[in-house]
Amino acid sequence: MEKLIIEGGRPLYGEVKISGAKNAALPLMAATLLSPGRHILRNMPDLRDTRTFIRLLANLGVKSERTGNVLVLDTTDILHTEAPYELVKTMRASVLVLGPLLARFGKAKVSLPGGCAIGARPINFHIMGLERLGVTCKLEGGYVDAAIEGPMRGDVIYFDIPSVTGTENLLMASVLAEGTTVLKNAAKEPEIGNLVDMLNGMGANIEGRDTDRLTVHGVSSLSPADCAIIPDRIETGTYLIALAATGGAGTVTNCNPAHLPSLLEKLRDVGLRISETESTISLDWPKREDKQQRLGNVDIKTMPYPGYPTDLQAQFMALMSLSSDTCVINETIFENRFMHVAELHRMGARIKVDGHFAVVTGRGMSGLSGAQVMATDLRASSSLVIAGLAASGRTEISRIYHLERGYENLVDKLTGLGARVWKEQE
Repeated sequence: MEKLIIEGGRPLYGEVKISGAKNAALPLMAATLLSPGRHILRNMPDLRDTRTFIRLLANLGVKSERTGNVLVLDTTDILHTEAPYELVKTMRASVLVLGPLLARFGKAKVSLPGGCAIGARPINFHIMGLERLGVTCKLEGGYVDAAIEGPMRGDVIYFDIPSVTGTENLLMASVLAEGTTVLKNAAKEPEIGNLVDMLNGMGANIEGRDTDRLTVHGVSSLSPADCAIIPDRIETGTYLIALAATGGAGTVTNCNPAHLPSLLEKLRDVGLRISETESTISLDWPKREDKQQRLGNVDIKTMPYPGYPTDLQAQFMALMSLSSDTCVINETIFENRFMHVAELHRMGARIKVDGHFAVVTGRGMSGLSGAQVMATDLRASSSLVIAGLAASGRTEISRIYHLERGYENLVDKLTGLGARVWKEQE
């Protein structure tokens, strides 16, 4: 097992290119099951999660070829329709094969993904929606065993709470259903828009992109896809926060600023200068001649898109640990997403947690010091990286396999910005 070593206290400068979005790539890979043939997915990130999903698809009979960031998936010969626990347990997004397998074959057996470190994410929305389409779902032995006789039939499905994977799964299930399906209070994340574009490009008829009401007019068949994955907005935000935390400046390229409206406003609110083009975001300090940079404080509340993303909460907490005052972070999405707090404490951060609130009292830009810390989940890991880059001295982060789930070439990208960072064996 490897650990990450960071010699902190160095401002980061330069450009960093953003990879394709993990959270867009996985549902697009699942959607290839809807149609036999060779599907082309471009801007595919090379991550632990995408490699796991390729293994899951291979277990179903999908053949894959990868050249650079282009992935070709041949879904012509599907051998069976079961996703076993051995693969699903490592990645919750594996449940996304449920909808497309049902749509194409009328049956699917998928292991329940169970809980995860940041909190429970039940699939009740998925099952409720599938049952509205006429699917019979049985929960037995830790599996969802789902089947339908004849075609699915469209219906109106309402989400009590916007669910990203629920919306994605039911979109894929309903594109081949008879009649019209309406998803109300659907999630509006950019990754869902990417999936809608892919499905429509395959011949689906989906209306309402980027809204909370998606109308799906069922079609009889689909064609293979040729689709590009959108830039990763969470990776984009992570590097912007890292530039800010170290007192540096730089430009994030191959990104989409429109996907991060809340973060960019928060960064402006703490006193940073943000400029945008169609595919770049640049960050700098208003008074570069002032060597004693000062971060203002700002509260955040995580919300469904376009609100502040929960996947950037931990990173922003690390940044606010360096601010000049006190702020309040309200986590409304997951009930257990403050596990990074104990590790930030080891680096000198002052944070008090009360339920789903965290009060952060900043120590100033030089207030953190390096320490040995442990990653607990993907985004918590990146918050420790940011803190380590800003801290004085040496930080060692163990269990970095979490980072490899969502950040492509992290060490190379940080090194390119001037960081002193490398991997060592535990």
